Amino acid sequence: MENLLKDIEKVLFTHEDIVVASKRIAKQIEEDYKDKCPVLICTLKGALPFMAELLKHIDIHVVTDFMDVSSYHGGTESSGVIKIKKDCGMDIEGRHVIIVEDIVDTGRTLKALIENLKERNVASVACASLVDKPETRVVDVEADYIGIVSPNEFLVGFGLDYDERYRNLPYIGVLKEEIYS
Repeated sequence: MENLLKDIEKVLFTHEDIVVASKRIAKQIEEDYKDKCPVLICTLKGALPFMAELLKHIDIHVVTDFMDVSSYHGGTESSGVIKIKKDCGMDIEGRHVIIVEDIVDTGRTLKALIENLKERNVASVACASLVDKPETRVVDVEADYIGIVSPNEFLVGFGLDYDERYRNLPYIGVLKEEIYS
């Protein structure tokens, strides 16, 4: 990953940090959903690496699905306009749902997703987020399971992107400002 490392100002969270956080969240989910077989809904595309890591460590029955939801539309800040590009493919009525997010930033996307899922009469809805950026929150919403709390930096890696790039980094780093300014 030397080619991409030149664009990174600093690595904030190593791959090892991410694995430790994923294992901790997996154990919490196991305890909270022991006999419930929750549906883990991965928000594409950013949460895909986190979902894959999280699933490796959950030792209860779960099912998975995917939604493609966006509020960034290629920029560096949430637009506040939520678009559902791909909806989950299974009937989730009466099911316990856990939204798997890469990051909770402004909170707009998560809040809209929670409202959307509650309208479908799910038994419960929670969120597992790899990264939480509480300094940037503009709506009152929190993830139930948080892997890593981050300062207000522009992050890329392990699913987090800038203009669809850098998702493949095995760590989370701060993108150099000259790349996106």
